[in-house]
Amino acid sequence: MRQIKTGLIGCGKVGHFHAAALQSLPESRFVAVCARTSEKANSFAEKYGAAAFTNVEEMIAKTGVEAVCICTPHPQHAAPAIAAAKAGVHVLVEKPLASSLADCDAMLAAARDGKAILGTISQRRFYASCARIHQAIQSGKLGKPILGTATIFGSRDEAYYRSDPWRGSWQLEGGGVLVNQAPHQLDLLLWYLGEPAEVFGYWANLNHPYIEVDDTAAAIVRFKNGALGNILVSNSLNPALNARVSVHGANGASVSVQTDGGSMFVAGMSNIIEPPFNDVWTIPGEEQLLPKWKDDDAQFFNSVKPTEYFIRLQIQDFLHAIIERRPPAVTGEDGRRTVELFTAIYRATRDGKPIPFPLAAQ
Repeated sequence: MRQIKTGLIGCGKVGHFHAAALQSLPESRFVAVCARTSEKANSFAEKYGAAAFTNVEEMIAKTGVEAVCICTPHPQHAAPAIAAAKAGVHVLVEKPLASSLADCDAMLAAARDGKAILGTISQRRFYASCARIHQAIQSGKLGKPILGTATIFGSRDEAYYRSDPWRGSWQLEGGGVLVNQAPHQLDLLLWYLGEPAEVFGYWANLNHPYIEVDDTAAAIVRFKNGALGNILVSNSLNPALNARVSVHGANGASVSVQTDGGSMFVAGMSNIIEPPFNDVWTIPGEEQLLPKWKDDDAQFFNSVKPTEYFIRLQIQDFLHAIIERRPPAVTGEDGRRTVELFTAIYRATRDGKPIPFPLAAQ
């Protein structure tokens, strides 16, 4: 199998997980990093044995990099992604794909023009407990999915928002819980239930007066297939409880996954405390499988460094997509759908009415 020359753009906390994956994967030859300052680029490059740059175009021209991971703050995803894709370099972007639909559309257009593959990180799709639900839906074990829920009962304190200068502002972060924490659960909800037709919801800042953005949001989704969905996400609980995605079928069966439990993971600041697990599974004839699945999944999860491992799995899939000339597991279009969903909630609050899909960039 040929190696792909890989690079990293954005040398912050989450960048270390990507760099470790790019350095260790047999499909990758990790050659370059790019950061806003030469000091940060040099320090990061020395740690991983790569060349350091502060300009994306120069990095591409001098190293011949073929694929890059982008780990900059959300509103800064678009510029390096567009520059790389226009040069024919394949691009995998940390979640969310962008903080605006206009940026998403510009990135997708650049990928089409440059014949580059564009993907976005949503590594929870690679959790066995999450994939199990998708497989059950695809095989018809729930009949038609008719109801879905996505919840985050999480916590973020002032120290978290002070930990990086971009956190908590519209300009530098692009949003709050909807943009930063919820994309994983929103992506799973869309993966399970399909395209939305209409969304109504509200966002609020309930108990974080030192930030500009949302710490809580609630929404109702009507899907094109007739299913209904509920979204309730918050950083306002202390202690944090969990994050879950559930799906209920027309045949009465229900399936659910707790994707996160206890204290929520923060890249570079904390570890994942509780393994994900299927907490509800009422498909006839399979109810008794839950205890074994929970034990097996927990044993495996605890045997690896989970954040690094599952990001590595998705990066590996992306590199195989390049080699095999196929779409990656999570495409740029998938990333746009998540941005479209949280954008609809922001617009519903602004306009005070349901927002029909598809959404145009504004």
